[in-house]
Amino acid sequence: MAPNTAPIKYAQRKDSLYLTIALADVKDENIVLTDTELKFTGTSESKSYEVSIEFLKPVDSEGSTYKVLPRSVQMHILKKDKEEEEFWPRLLKDKLLEKNQVKIDWDRYVDEDEEEEGFDMSNLEGGSGMGGMPPGMGGMGGMPPGMGGMGGMPPGMGGMPGMGGMGGMPDMGGMDMEALMKQMGQMGDMGGMGGPPGGPEGDDDEGDEEDLDDLPDLEES
Repeated sequence: MAPNTAPIKYAQRKDSLYLTIALADVKDENIVLTDTELKFTGTSESKSYEVSIEFLKPVDSEGSTYKVLPRSVQMHILKKDKEEEEFWPRLLKDKLLEKNQVKIDWDRYVDEDEEEEGFDMSNLEGGSGMGGMPPGMGGMGGMPPGMGGMGGMPPGMGGMPGMGGMGGMPDMGGMDMEALMKQMGQMGDMGGMGGPPGGPEGDDDEGDEEDLDDLPDLEES
């Protein structure tokens, strides 16, 4: 049995598109976005659905994201030409297909002359990358988890109290930095206390000799 055609609605800004595949409880979804096309397959309420569309103009597949929500699949697709000053006249190259399958998302629609801000992206928080990028890899940049901002710090430095101002180090939450610096300064002063009290070696011997000179002579018996 041939899959059903999934209904699409969309809105746009000068730099991006917001597509919604209006299917609830989508499972087994497979979404492939290239710079020219979008292909989707998935099931909803035990029925199979698909989307296969070609955009009117190129898009930036690597910078686009999607998220499967309980009542729909939502996508934020960046336009390739981000400097374009005008809205696209339509979404798809195929006018007839757009007429039969695509509707305007009036909840997100703005007139081209009234555009002041981008889309509300709250529904896409934690979404997955598109364009062949594995889910969750966006923004990793090849760095191991937790390494951001370490800047070559030697091992074992992660637990130093009060080091929250150094990139990537944990914040100790409300510690009085001024008091901490005073404590560190006092510890630094203790570095010179390795010798005996009273100053450099030899001073105490001279003091002992002077003390012996001050003693009264013993009387002869």
